[in-house]
Amino acid sequence: MARIRELAKKTPKFILSNVLGTVVDTAVLWLFSEHVFASYFGEYVVSPVISFECAVFVNFLCSWFFIWKDRVVTGSGKSFFRKYLLYNFSASAVFLVKMGFLLLFEVIFGWDVVYCNLAALCISGIINFSMGEWVIFVKRH
Repeated sequence: MARIRELAKKTPKFILSNVLGTVVDTAVLWLFSEHVFASYFGEYVVSPVISFECAVFVNFLCSWFFIWKDRVVTGSGKSFFRKYLLYNFSASAVFLVKMGFLLLFEVIFGWDVVYCNLAALCISGIINFSMGEWVIFVKRH
């Protein structure tokens, strides 16, 4: 029962962190695609990569200082960067999984891309939370 309460406390924090990450992703994407890059490649490839990485960093900071703060070694730059690299790799892999589900939902159901994305985000969100809880910020006894 205590485990369920712990997860119930972390879930809203995780959702809030991801909303913040989405805002950062969107703002950085807009800034770079509108004001920095003028080419198609810059707007549609480089800008989304930069905005995704900014969002990943913001989400990692939320995870480190807010969601799983009781599981981190404070004052350890090595631990911070090691976990950040693992988090970034995990987020990138889960992004690819999300894209796979998005495309699968479009093929199976023929939904609009926005609905496919929302459904895929639900699945990828569960995977991201699970990776944070049981792999990246695993509780050491």
